[in-house]
Amino acid sequence: MSKTPDSAVRAYIEQHRAAFLDDLAEWLRIPSVSAQPEHDADVRRSADWLAAKLRETGFPTCEVWATPGAPAVFAEWPSDDPRAPTVLVYGHHDVQPAAREDGWDTDPFEPVVRGNRLHARGAADDKGQVFFHTLGVRAHLAATGRTTPAVHLKLLIEGEEESGSPHFRALVEARRERLAADAVVVSDTGMWSEDTPTVCTGMRGLAECEIQLYGPDQDIHSGSFGGAVPNPATAAARLVAALHDEHARVAVPGFYEGVTELTDRERKLFAELPFDEERWLRTAGSGATHGESGHTTLERIWARPTAEVNGIGGGYQGPGSKTIIPASAMVKLSFRLVAEQDPDHIEKAVRAWAAEQLPAGIRHEITFGAATRPCLTPLDHPALQSVVRAMGRAFEQEIRFTREGGSGPAADLRDVLAAPVLFLGISVPSDGWHAPNEKVELDLLLKGVETSAYLWGDLAQNWRAAH
Repeated sequence: MSKTPDSAVRAYIEQHRAAFLDDLAEWLRIPSVSAQPEHDADVRRSADWLAAKLRETGFPTCEVWATPGAPAVFAEWPSDDPRAPTVLVYGHHDVQPAAREDGWDTDPFEPVVRGNRLHARGAADDKGQVFFHTLGVRAHLAATGRTTPAVHLKLLIEGEEESGSPHFRALVEARRERLAADAVVVSDTGMWSEDTPTVCTGMRGLAECEIQLYGPDQDIHSGSFGGAVPNPATAAARLVAALHDEHARVAVPGFYEGVTELTDRERKLFAELPFDEERWLRTAGSGATHGESGHTTLERIWARPTAEVNGIGGGYQGPGSKTIIPASAMVKLSFRLVAEQDPDHIEKAVRAWAAEQLPAGIRHEITFGAATRPCLTPLDHPALQSVVRAMGRAFEQEIRFTREGGSGPAADLRDVLAAPVLFLGISVPSDGWHAPNEKVELDLLLKGVETSAYLWGDLAQNWRAAH
């Protein structure tokens, strides 16, 4: 297998740039908002459009897979090398709701190029980052003279990610054999900045619950009964106060069981990033940082598990006073989890902790939502190194490493397919995911195309060597 010539890849991309951007703009005009039922037909139209474009790209197999919700798109292009590794690319074709009155300067579903930026809903999240693989694989073939990719290439493009991926894991489990892969490439992520290209190595998991607290059968007079019966609002406040210790560590017994600790190398790599904490605080709209002792801000949001109070309420909250002991109160909690933490274990630990904290006379009910598992790719994984080398060739500079503090369906792919998850994205924080005037930097988008063109050959060559 010959190495993809960089000059040939760049020449091919430049030659096809205009057509590529015209096609992307056509796709962006489809308002595939999965959260709004009135756009159900648009989400289906988006899936059909992508399947047709992937056939035009050269994928011999392109299918639209129905789910109980929105459809997903599957495509496959086998390599003519039977020993080649199989790689599955994940992304999503649905988008967040958007309307001109939300603060957009133009129609969110009418793409506009201003300067070197393409503005439209989905430009970065995630249609642009899905679509760069179409030109990338064609550049890979053109520059190497191949008629098939150097890897067995598969795509799974979801239609419900912006609605919480409610049917995604079931889809992956049902289609496990068709989706089988040696590695998964997730193109629904970003980089540190335009000047500092990075590869994400992991995402946190998520478990969340609502705790309902019940005291007297109805609101009762605080003069006649106050100080003599338990108050569910007070119990809610004490429960929240007991969630962390004086070092801002989560005080739920067993919470840190299995946590993968940061290595000295990982901490050093985080510290090398050009992080401006004051600027970050301005973005957060906060006056100070806070968190687990002994860890930096980046470590706290990327590599440490957390517990947060998302809501607390109970009793009278209208104008003036109403001197009662309320009948009920509630607390909403979420837990961000890191590698090797088990959401099922966290649920059991939180249930036991809450029962221990509450006094006699306070009944409670805990409801947990569907959990998302964390995922982490080791820095020395050979497939990750292929992504780093491919990005390094495209950007012509050193590639650094980040993690993602949020959560997504990547762990479902890792767990069901038993394959490592790699993150390849070119979006930057200023792209404004989910916000008005979402955009993608065109130069970075084409760097994504170029990275994709280099990646398949590198994976084929080095995966084989690693095995």
